Amino acid sequence: MPKNKGKGGKNRKRGKNEADDEKRELVFKEDGQEYAQVMRMLGNGRCEATCIDGNKRLCHIRGKMHKKVWIAAGDIILVGLRDYQDDKADVILKYMPDEARLLKAYGELPENTRLNEGIAGGLDEEDDGAGDDYIEFEDEDIDKI
Repeated sequence: MPKNKGKGGKNRKRGKNEADDEKRELVFKEDGQEYAQVMRMLGNGRCEATCIDGNKRLCHIRGKMHKKVWIAAGDIILVGLRDYQDDKADVILKYMPDEARLLKAYGELPENTRLNEGIAGGLDEEDDGAGDDYIEFEDEDIDKI
C-alpha cells in the first residue's frame, strides 16, 4: 500500500470555523468600483450581476473569496471594474444583509433595489392569486371519470 504523503484530508482544507458574524466596518465604493446585485450564478467562480449604473456584467469571484464566502442570487456585492473590459468585473466583497440595508439607508443603493428576496425583480403580482390554483371536486365529478 502507498504511504500517505499529504498533510491531511478534507477537514484540513476546510480550515477552522472562523466566524465572520462579528461586526466589521462598512466598506463604501471607491473610484473604479461599483455596487451590484447578483442575478444568477454561472459556476466556475463566475456570476452574472446587474450593477447599480445599469450595466449587466460577468463577474469573477476572486480567489480569496472562492469556496470561503458563499454568494447566491440576490446578494449585494462590491465589484471592481476593469479598465480594458467594460462587460466584465471582479467581485471584491459580499455585503451581509444588515450591511446592505445600511447601504440603502445611507443612499448608496437606489431605493428601487430589492434586498433579501433572492433573484432581483421578484414575483409580487403572483403572490395575490396563489389561492386560485386550488380546484375542489365533488363526488359526482369523480364518478364521471
